[in-house]
Amino acid sequence: MNSNRRQFIAATGAALTVLSSLAARARQAQAASPADVEALLARIAGALLADYPENATALGIDTGTHAALKAKLTDRSAAGQAQIARDVERRLVQLRAVDTAALDEATRIDLDVVRTVHETAAEGFAFPYGDVAVLNQNWSWRNAPYVVAQNTGAFLEIPSVLEESHTVSSREDAEAYLERLAAYAGQIDGETGRLKAAASQGVIAPDFLLDKTIAQIRLAQGGAVADWPIIASFAKKAKGLPDSFAAQAAKIAADSIGPALARQTAELEAHRARANSDAGVWKLPQGEAYYAWALRAATTTRMTPQEIHERGQHELAELQAQMDTILKGEGYRTGTVGERMTAIGRDPRYQFPNDAAGRAAIMALIAARIADIRTRLPRAFTTLVPGNVEVKRMAPEVEIGAPGAYGGAGSIDGKVPGKFWVNLRTTDLWRKYSLPTLIYHESLPGHVWQGEYTFKLPLVRSLLAFNAYSEGWALYAEQLADELGVYERDPVGRLGYLQSIAFRACRLVVDTGLHAKRWSRAQAIEWFATTNGSGLEEVTSEVDRYCAWPGQACGYKVGHSEINRLRAQARAALGAAYDLREFDDAVVRGGGVPMVVLARIIDAYVAKARKA
Repeated sequence: MNSNRRQFIAATGAALTVLSSLAARARQAQAASPADVEALLARIAGALLADYPENATALGIDTGTHAALKAKLTDRSAAGQAQIARDVERRLVQLRAVDTAALDEATRIDLDVVRTVHETAAEGFAFPYGDVAVLNQNWSWRNAPYVVAQNTGAFLEIPSVLEESHTVSSREDAEAYLERLAAYAGQIDGETGRLKAAASQGVIAPDFLLDKTIAQIRLAQGGAVADWPIIASFAKKAKGLPDSFAAQAAKIAADSIGPALARQTAELEAHRARANSDAGVWKLPQGEAYYAWALRAATTTRMTPQEIHERGQHELAELQAQMDTILKGEGYRTGTVGERMTAIGRDPRYQFPNDAAGRAAIMALIAARIADIRTRLPRAFTTLVPGNVEVKRMAPEVEIGAPGAYGGAGSIDGKVPGKFWVNLRTTDLWRKYSLPTLIYHESLPGHVWQGEYTFKLPLVRSLLAFNAYSEGWALYAEQLADELGVYERDPVGRLGYLQSIAFRACRLVVDTGLHAKRWSRAQAIEWFATTNGSGLEEVTSEVDRYCAWPGQACGYKVGHSEINRLRAQARAALGAAYDLREFDDAVVRGGGVPMVVLARIIDAYVAKARKA
């Protein structure tokens, strides 16, 4: 896609006069032109940013025609979410009305992506509870049945946006921050209202999730208001400005945010008094239908829970056969693979001290591995992106309920780097042989790397993502690192990589076990830890995550397996003409897509390579 096209699409205002003519053409059964569709998608991008203003800030485009968004946040109240649901339905009608006969393949893909996201979201909004996240920067890789949980809610998500992405270089920027602080308090109250409505339907999170969530919120509002990260970081940003913005921010926090958090805590405590320990969404109204939708959204397939459960068991057996060979070579010959991995995990040689020195060693290892993989990436891609990444420790109030790490690309203009967030609440989460593969997953050539390719696509494509593609790619990135030789003289490191892939196969079994087979939390933790040899700290956090984000964890291995299936198909079709770099380019340059659309992209790559 050429730069003129990108510039055209990014200028969302240029689409204002197109919708009426496009609708008229559709009524007359006339084929829409690529320019018409591009303008429609540009208008939709603007509408999505209006619904989710935080994304303009996360992408670094809250300037110029989008400057007004810098002072706004998403309306998380029941009325606000209902309006977004109506917006989704309205846009879906427009998208379905397009006659695609005259469109080129690239424009068809853009249209398919945007329509599929809207179809999935519309299905999710049809359930009378939960949280449907539509956009990439708005955590769209998860859908949650609970409005607030240990890994879901404004109390977690908004401070991250404000602290990391909201730049302050002028009075207007500072005033926008203050407006967002006030809106943040409103978001919390809006979610609290939705929590009350959910409870009236019997939609209450499990007791163990509520315990974590309440502890996190209390931690977030602990100490002096001036020391809260959202206030302290703002004070530093606004230090050179003439007005007392920091004092105003502290007043908003004390008068509005703190009381809103207290009200939300009280509501969650009321939920806790009614909660039980049933882990799966089967217990919820329409629970079976909800989980079926969550799986479709997460995998972009129609696989049933039973099919996914069985696939996980099959792929796990194949991976553990490889692990068995390495373990025997390292002298671990007796017991199951899981038992032997548990034994290796207890070996002090592979542990980090649980102190400041251990945390520093983890950060140093991450930096060294990122520097090394940069030198290898030209062997895997012909088209390179900057790979702008910063490694940061999660905030303490986030660490309690967060996974081991997460990452993503930064702003389109490069001013805000992509982030690799690492959880260091205890160094026991990490082993020297297991951390490297996660680095490749979250940073390069994983989430940060892949995300930067979307910046070359139309704006709406930078906003939207598909869990199976995004996480499937990140898992494939771990595989690429192995294929690029990072473990050539490190068999135990390769064992950590294989355990990581097996970990994702276990997820297929555990997620479906919890939500379709009615496993208990304890059953899921025990099966996971003993089968894969993973630490209890890590596994407990993972299982709790699956309880709060049903289906999301299944996207990783489903997406990874599909990318490998397409790669094998391309290699077989092209023979000597096959080039790994060109295949990888085709996958990442096509951007986030449903798995069926990725197959079309690879078919086009194969056809072009045959003609070359």
